[in-house]
Amino acid sequence: MASRANQRVFRGWVLLCAAALLCSSASIGRATEGEAPNPAAGSNLPIASEVRLAGDAKQTRFVLDLDRPIQFRAFALADPYRVIVDIPQVNFQLKAGAGTAGRGLIKAFRYGVVMPGGSRIVFDLAGPAKIANSYVLEAANGQPPRLVLELEQVDRTTFVQSLGAESRPELKPAISDTVASIPAEPNAAAKPAASGDARPVVVIDPGHGGIDNGTQAGGTNEKELVLGFGLALRDRLEKSGKYRVVMTRTDDTFIPLTDRVKVARNQSAALFVSIHADALPRREGDAQGATIYTLSDKASDAEAERLAEAENKADAIGGVNLTEEPTEVADILIELAQRETRTFSNRFARLLMGEMKTTVRMHKHPLKSAGFKVLKAPDVPSVLVELGYVSNKADFEHLVSESWRNRTAGAMAQAIDAFLAKRLATAGAGN
Repeated sequence: MASRANQRVFRGWVLLCAAALLCSSASIGRATEGEAPNPAAGSNLPIASEVRLAGDAKQTRFVLDLDRPIQFRAFALADPYRVIVDIPQVNFQLKAGAGTAGRGLIKAFRYGVVMPGGSRIVFDLAGPAKIANSYVLEAANGQPPRLVLELEQVDRTTFVQSLGAESRPELKPAISDTVASIPAEPNAAAKPAASGDARPVVVIDPGHGGIDNGTQAGGTNEKELVLGFGLALRDRLEKSGKYRVVMTRTDDTFIPLTDRVKVARNQSAALFVSIHADALPRREGDAQGATIYTLSDKASDAEAERLAEAENKADAIGGVNLTEEPTEVADILIELAQRETRTFSNRFARLLMGEMKTTVRMHKHPLKSAGFKVLKAPDVPSVLVELGYVSNKADFEHLVSESWRNRTAGAMAQAIDAFLAKRLATAGAGN
């Protein structure tokens, strides 16, 4: 009986997600030509109003109060130990700081939009644990509907054996067999260029999104700051008519790192620019100014290494199955392509620094490199721009200033013009 009930719940979840994706594709497609869509606009989303944890290091219970019953799917992932709960898109009205403090088997948890029409709760576990029980209670005895998740401590062997075959750490697929662990956003941005459009493609990648807030300061999330900047840069570039501009996201949606890279590669992009805003832990002092990063196997300094490690955790934050990451490919042709691409990336980084330093406060070491996953397209020149430090008061004031944003977007557009001038001239000669 329980098995059949679980199958019905899972089928309902799949149908709901499919409907959400179909409905969202039209609105996202329009967003590339107009304003960014708001997935919650005009919809009557379920409300999550309160959350609580109970139990100890052997058994822990999570309870989420809702205003109506919902479908859900719960599963575990290894390395790091996590439990994922996928639900329809929910309006989370939880108290500030909910999830930052754990209890028992749960170190902490995060929640947010993971795709149009879908939300996700990601639990960081203190060690291996199995989902002993999971269910939704109907409203009764004055209590609202509740989503309940019960976890039980197990050893690693039992934990790994409880995972689906595709999620087990020892079963890493070959690169040719790798599939995305989260359905790719049906964004019009991911469609190939219209035939006959010879304009260079510039991909703008606002970092973070959805369940991944990025850094936070003054009640503002990094994901909001960089999306606003990315849209301003897109508008500036599109106004010139020289480029076809593609956004990896135009709303508050989580996009896995590998999918961001796929957008650039599928578009045969001439340039990929990832936008972020850094923060330093208090113990590491204060720093300010914009920094431009390129890809390198070895980090240029300790700060670059720290940042790359933090940014590369985005997939874990979003609950992506890390065992599905493609294995490294030691192919001489790819290696040669990467070498040439890095040369172009470094050239653009220097041009960008030259333009930005006239209008933007730059970091004392403005050009750095590290092993950022999002910069690993072997055939697309790519940079990651940290606009400033949200942990620095002066930088934060700039980041929330519309006039600063417009000036900085203008400087970046000029650098893109200078970098792609030769390609534009070649395209013009072919017409």
